[in-house]
Formats: sequence, structure tokens, C-alpha cells
Amino acid sequence: MILLNPDLDLDPQQHLPPAARTSVAPSPRQLKLPSTRTLAHFLSEAQAAVRLRGQVTVLLTTDAGIRSLNRRFRSKNKATDVLSFPAEGIGAEEIAGDLAISVPTALRQAIEQGHTLSIEVKVLILHGLLHLAGYDHEADTGQMARRERTLRARLRLPHGLIERAGRPKSTGKASRP
Repeated sequence: MILLNPDLDLDPQQHLPPAARTSVAPSPRQLKLPSTRTLAHFLSEAQAAVRLRGQVTVLLTTDAGIRSLNRRFRSKNKATDVLSFPAEGIGAEEIAGDLAISVPTALRQAIEQGHTLSIEVKVLILHGLLHLAGYDHEADTGQMARRERTLRARLRLPHGLIERAGRPKSTGKASRP
């Protein structure tokens, strides 16, 4: 299930970093948030690929919304791109958990990576699903990165979050090898 935070401004121009507003701006198609139907279909496909059983709810929210969740549940007072909340206790066998994704952060990352907001949200959903399935790239020895790489290829997605962390950020300029 896909939920939209009512405070989420669906005009992506409002979330562009100042540099992106003055440089060659991405096309409206690149900035468009996919429909909840499109995302629900991808969620189902990705969840099957991960082999994660149970209902997953994805909240698309603001930087302020995800910052509040991050502060409350992880004691980190900052916005992030995706948070995962595995289900616990009674009924956990029917509910896999919840994901929260900051659309403004996803938009900035999409521009940085040179792809659409739709693709970035899908990358974040896959990453979050792997966390719900029990993977933890901060504590494992590469298992989550390998699994994410395999699934991204199957789902036709570009570099994932773990791989990006090991690469220098793009400056928008081509570099020589």
C-alpha cells in the first residue's frame, strides 16, 4: 500500500536545490512522482523478488516528516532518504513492515544521479524492502550489497544506495579516466 503525507507538495519545482533551478533544469517528466498505482505495482514486483511475505506500507513524505520519524525512532535529528520499520509482535507474520521515503530527498538524489524521480523512489523501495527482510549493510560483510545488486539488475534499476556510498559524488562534469 502506498500512502501520501498530506503535507507533501507534489510540485517538484519546490524541492529543487537552487543550483538545479538555475542550471539546465530536468524535464517535468524526470521530476514527476509516479502514481500510487505504478508504485504499488513496483512494490509488489520488488517484494516478490526479495521474497518478503506480508503487507508493506510505503509512506511518501516530506523532509520534515522523515526527520521527525528519524528523530523519534533512531534518535537522529536529520532528514534521510528511506526508513524501514519491520513489524514486530502479534500479527507480524501477516505484516512485513513499513517504509517511509522522503520525496524531496529522493528528488535531489535523482538529479544528482541523473535519472528520474520515479527510478529513485523505486531504488529506495528496494533498499527498504531488503532492510525489512533482515539485511543490514551497516553490520554485514557485503551480503545486502550483493543481494541489492542482483535484484536491481532483475528489476532494471541503476546503482543502489550502498554502491553510491562508495563512489565520489557527481559534480555534473565529465571526468577523464
